[in-house]
Amino acid sequence: MWSIIKRFWHVMRTPSVHYSLGFLTAGGFIAGIIFWGGFNTAMEVANTETFCISCHEMRDNVFAELKSTIHYTNRSGVRATCPDCHVPHEWTNKVARKMAASKEVFGMLVGSINTREKFLEKRLVLAQHEWARFKANDSLECRNCHSEESMDFTRQSKRAAEAHERFLVPGEKTCIDCHKGIAHELPDMKAVAAAQQ
Repeated sequence: MWSIIKRFWHVMRTPSVHYSLGFLTAGGFIAGIIFWGGFNTAMEVANTETFCISCHEMRDNVFAELKSTIHYTNRSGVRATCPDCHVPHEWTNKVARKMAASKEVFGMLVGSINTREKFLEKRLVLAQHEWARFKANDSLECRNCHSEESMDFTRQSKRAAEAHERFLVPGEKTCIDCHKGIAHELPDMKAVAAAQQ
């Protein structure tokens, strides 16, 4: 056992060409910490409303719409920001969402929705992508703030209480099935209605 330890220590001290393996390992560890810190910092900066509305496509279209909803201004003073609804809170899901969002950044760079007209033309497709994402993750971002365990059905309207008891609790539907357009204007739904007939 002692010989194994001595051999290991010798390998760690022996220079590769200019530096010992121990120095390279320690240097790699420190570089990894610096990279990780930088990556997390960049991730948090990109996970703010300020970052989201830094491009005029978001600021002038969907953010402007959000300002007139209860998610922006309400009696409780709690405001949902872009990342609250569009970025998962768990780290691995957040990284996956950020990787998927790189396509959105590319779209911004090439100007695919850089005018109001282009945005409105693609609005239905963009909305359908987001609705599908919410449907696939069982409206995870909604449930970060709204949990069915905390809902008091007796304080809801009769219609809302019946719908929540019927669909939400058994898990037949998810939030986005009924609450499309809750924070942003709905796109022209005529194409969707025509496709369903």
